[in-house]
Amino acid sequence: MTGLPLPGELGEHARRVLDGRAQPVPARDAATVVILRAGPAGGTQAYLLRRSATMAFAAGAYVFPGGSVDPRDADQAVAWAGPSPAEWAEVLGAGEAVARGLVCAAVRETFEESGVLLAGPDTGSVVADTTGADWEADRVALIDRSLAFADFLARRGLVLRSDLLKPWAHWITPEIETRRFDTRFFVAVLPEGQRTRDVGGEADHVVWRRPAEALELAREGSIFLMPPTYRTLAELAGYDDVGAVLAARREIVATMPAVVEVAGELRLVIP
Repeated sequence: MTGLPLPGELGEHARRVLDGRAQPVPARDAATVVILRAGPAGGTQAYLLRRSATMAFAAGAYVFPGGSVDPRDADQAVAWAGPSPAEWAEVLGAGEAVARGLVCAAVRETFEESGVLLAGPDTGSVVADTTGADWEADRVALIDRSLAFADFLARRGLVLRSDLLKPWAHWITPEIETRRFDTRFFVAVLPEGQRTRDVGGEADHVVWRRPAEALELAREGSIFLMPPTYRTLAELAGYDDVGAVLAARREIVATMPAVVEVAGELRLVIP
């Protein structure tokens, strides 16, 4: 049986959990969004950001924009367009309040970490430009939680466009990790007129890469990808263009890597 070895403190903590000497920490609801665009020579590119080396979780890893659900993300005051929270609940296999929070977190975190906003003044349009000092002030206020997402949308006369998100996957951090997330993955196309920007904060570098190119860099050891990111990019590499990705049929099933012992060594196995 193959798998990833668990060295050092992680392996020791894993042993304590397996032996019942430590309890798994609860997994926090989270959302992440793969922003896609057509590549200059065709095909598809995905937006990746590198987490700062000082971050407590996934330091140095290339990831998609995302983060934990804020309790206010489930606020029914959030202006909404597209599939309802009840419809999302069925797709995501979650309660309606949780589904509402996940979709709102996906849109909010994408704006916070990339400057891309999946919202518009009505059900058929999207904000064309999110650059400028006023947008930046709102983005920072969302990050420090001094501004609620519902108030941000209301003040600007915008509605969240849930129809611009496509559910893609569901990953749960292994029980042996000290920081755990119950994360739904979405994909979305970069809205026309908008552009990503390096907004700093948790990331120290951002880049657009073809999925196959990012995978090759990871295999070479040039970049670090966590298993869910690697798997998602591998799946996306199988599609010719953005349209094919959006047309793909997906069944959302929870995936949680497990720890097994092989010849006295603990290893993490990805289903």
